[in-house]
Amino acid sequence: MTPPKPPRRRRGGAPMPPRARKLGAVRRSQLVTTYGVGSMIAIDNESFIVAGLDSWDISEAPEVFERRLAQILGVGSFRLPPAPDADRGTDGVRVRRFPDFYTCPKCHALQSFSRFNSPVGSAACLECIEDLVPSRFVVACEYGHIDDFPFWKWVHRNVDRESGFCGGGLSLHTNGSTASLRSIEIHCSCGVSAVSMEGAFRSKALRDLGIRCEGKRPWLRNSAKEECDQQPRAMQRGSSSAWHPIMHSALSIPPWGEGLHALIEKHKLIAAPEDSIRWYFQSRPTLLANLDATVEDVISLVKAIQEADGGAGENETPATKAHTTLRQEEYKRLVKGNPERFTAEWQQFVCEKPTGDPALVREFGIDCSMLVKRLREVRALSSFVRGEAPTEADSDRRLARLSSADLDWLPAMEVSGEGVFLQLDATRLSKWESDHAVIARSDWVRANHNALLRERGASPKSGSAKHPESHVTPRLLLLHTLAHTLINEWSLDGGYPASSLRERLYVDDDMSGLLIYTATSDSAGSLGGVVAQGEPEQLSRTIRSALARTEWCSNDPLCMEAEASGAGSVNMAACHACVLLPETSCETQNSFLDRAMLVGDQAGTVRGFFSLAP
Repeated sequence: MTPPKPPRRRRGGAPMPPRARKLGAVRRSQLVTTYGVGSMIAIDNESFIVAGLDSWDISEAPEVFERRLAQILGVGSFRLPPAPDADRGTDGVRVRRFPDFYTCPKCHALQSFSRFNSPVGSAACLECIEDLVPSRFVVACEYGHIDDFPFWKWVHRNVDRESGFCGGGLSLHTNGSTASLRSIEIHCSCGVSAVSMEGAFRSKALRDLGIRCEGKRPWLRNSAKEECDQQPRAMQRGSSSAWHPIMHSALSIPPWGEGLHALIEKHKLIAAPEDSIRWYFQSRPTLLANLDATVEDVISLVKAIQEADGGAGENETPATKAHTTLRQEEYKRLVKGNPERFTAEWQQFVCEKPTGDPALVREFGIDCSMLVKRLREVRALSSFVRGEAPTEADSDRRLARLSSADLDWLPAMEVSGEGVFLQLDATRLSKWESDHAVIARSDWVRANHNALLRERGASPKSGSAKHPESHVTPRLLLLHTLAHTLINEWSLDGGYPASSLRERLYVDDDMSGLLIYTATSDSAGSLGGVVAQGEPEQLSRTIRSALARTEWCSNDPLCMEAEASGAGSVNMAACHACVLLPETSCETQNSFLDRAMLVGDQAGTVRGFFSLAP
């Protein structure tokens, strides 16, 4: 990743093309999940912000195909983040210096980076020959804008100045007396009293100084300031609240990603006319050999796809239709199964029934288990937010743009793995979730979630309290907590770290299933053995052990008796000692969890799903 630099000049005054400086390297997956567009990254003693997509060089970046997800996000395709190539001189992803304020640990000067006159290719104070330190503090608003902390206004907050600056120089001193912000003081050579950073993170601190958001988006090239009515707040540069990615994912299930559908998508034949398709395969006669298909089969399938895309109603675009049916399609395919027919190149999803006796797990209220022996997941970055974590109540205005202009692609990563799918018994589930005590406990979480959505969704100008209704149900709490419990158990039994396992929930009136899989970009997901956990004999032992472990938490009785826990108070009996997971493994950031839904509460008021008689 490299920052843009001003052009050098040849002799005679002609500008030379800029030569990018390579700063470091990150994994491709991190440019989607951790260091995506708009996030800050520290490299040595410098700090940068990852530039927008229109600054990326994607000429060598491979395409990622997932038609169902592309329809939802309204793009033509996805791209793997580009990788730097030293031989070709390409730099892939660019970054820009941010924050602009640095300080020298020797002379304590606090000023813009350019005023230090650092040698080319380094960040050092030219006078002290000391490495500079980037500012720890930035300000950001709920609409994604970000800027340097207003140090001058902060230190002169008690001084009555009508306009302009005092002309003095700022400096930053740390006395080390405490570990709090009180020990960090800002001085100005104009003679005003030094001011500590204590209180800078209060919600009203910047508003009381008259500081408003200036609408800056330093990650976008040549981007003008936006009008913004949000109040900025101070943040630590490395704080997790400074960047929350908005991720979308989909499994590659039939028909897409398999056989002729995979070939048509990979070779971009969906919109091709018939003559072009014939010419294409005439120059590639062996392309259809492994699929036992003809050119006429391809033409017929392309026509069917074109008719399906053109058959959407006026109020139901293909994107809307795909969005409402994404999980339903996956759920139906997981229940139905998909035996192996092609090689891994032309079949990315294989799902089969186990060979053992299913009665061993039906006594626990599990209707069936399916062994997902091969799966592919595509995860795409569509936007990001700053400040509070994203919720269903967020407006489109809060979602920050990834590029100045509209592009027909988004960065994405594809991961392969295996997993186990479980479907609960519908009759037993219906009986359990109609229990009044279970409903009352679920309604408590639902009320807390509605309060959170109301708070996040209120308009700052009109005071409107419109917000989406909470989706919390007993079924969601049950399936989500069961997924966490099984992941924890498999991390102990199977040797997998919990962070290498992920959950995928299928919950609504017609769905009651969960998928636990090892789709990860590193080697931990390729160890094998997760599929073996889905065999009825092994699965029954796992469930019995997991339920025994879930009945008691080392924080009980406080954990089980808690009326609310977790961020936003949307958990009940759930803590780090029992069912919480690394957030990379959880779809909902460790929200909507309650052990009592599995095993009941200690008072016997609420009956857990697994305490019911078969």
